[in-house]
Amino acid sequence: MPQGTPSTVPADGLTTRQRRHRPLLMVHTGQMKGKSTAAFGMALRAWASGLPVGVFQFVKSAKWRVGEESAFRALGEVHERTGQGAPVAWHRMGAGWSWIQRGGDADHAADALEGWRQIQRDLAAERYGLYVLDEFTYPMTWGWVDVDEVVATLADRPGFQHVVITGRDADPRLVAAADLVAELTKVRHPMDAGQKGQKGIEW
Repeated sequence: MPQGTPSTVPADGLTTRQRRHRPLLMVHTGQMKGKSTAAFGMALRAWASGLPVGVFQFVKSAKWRVGEESAFRALGEVHERTGQGAPVAWHRMGAGWSWIQRGGDADHAADALEGWRQIQRDLAAERYGLYVLDEFTYPMTWGWVDVDEVVATLADRPGFQHVVITGRDADPRLVAAADLVAELTKVRHPMDAGQKGQKGIEW
């Protein structure tokens, strides 16, 4: 496999091997679709490498049944049955909600904060090798979760735990703290021609 060549090598005293095996904080942001899709691709690689995967969906309706959830639950069952891959946990924060419709009686801010508290507990326990915090930029943007606290917690996380955060409008403080930041920019989208999302592509 091609491994690439770093453009710069910092004078941090680390060996190439030590530097290569540091856990990463990754952010997928931007206005175009594909941010979560790319994160779930990373999760698939993590599973195949034997890293336990924890998915935390912050802005998805509880009624939605996304294809990735079905696939990763099946992979979790494969692991339980055969030992292949790694454990998988899939969490919808609270009862699930959508950024399209945030009405109703649910206290979404409190649910989001409790979801973040659970992630903090899991990080402290070193429960997963890869955390997918899907659409987690939104609770930070809406002020439901404190950005500085998120950045500090992730910077101080123990052990070998990768974290990937998805969502539009990532806070500059989160971007500055991340090891990898990808911004998806729209060139063309089927919705521009009036076509709605479809099964197997959007969910």
